[in-house]
Amino acid sequence: MSESTSPPPPSPSPPSSPPAKSPPAITLLELFLGFAKISVSGFGVILPWARRLIVDDKKWMSAEEFNETFALAQFLPGPNVVNLSVVFGSRIGGAAGAAVALLGLLGPPALIATALAALYALYGDVDILRRILTGIAAAAIGLMIAVIAKMAEPILRKGFGPAPLVMAAAFLAIGVARWPLVATLAVLAPASIALAWWWQRR
Repeated sequence: MSESTSPPPPSPSPPSSPPAKSPPAITLLELFLGFAKISVSGFGVILPWARRLIVDDKKWMSAEEFNETFALAQFLPGPNVVNLSVVFGSRIGGAAGAAVALLGLLGPPALIATALAALYALYGDVDILRRILTGIAAAAIGLMIAVIAKMAEPILRKGFGPAPLVMAAAFLAIGVARWPLVATLAVLAPASIALAWWWQRR
């Protein structure tokens, strides 16, 4: 009498690696309108409005992704938010996305600035206008401080590694010692990369 043998249980398949995160599905029209909204919302300081729309409202990026993208834009020549629009737009739609995001960011302010420049040439000496501009400058500084605090929050939440030290060194070098920006970045950029590499491998 032959004994029936049951087939061996299947060996567990190795866990599959998580799929690569693809950029969010955003149409070119949404991209243009989003950056146009950013450009007409930010009076003097656009960065807080860019972060609010991209991270908080639209959720096109996480806070960490926004920090990484803005860090890249910071090290590129040119205005930071303009670089951010090109980098973000290229991630969404390639060269067309970069062009659309840049047009949305620069188009509306260019039209508004042209009209306001003509008015300022006529009424720039009015005392109440100077007081208004002083108040706007104070509000812009407050908005910048608020967005810096939001951008620092995900970094500090991960623990007090080398990142706060690099932040403090950059503040002391540029804000207190008044060292040149290019020389400071030339020293701190490789130092921060080396510290981050060492911190992850320790």
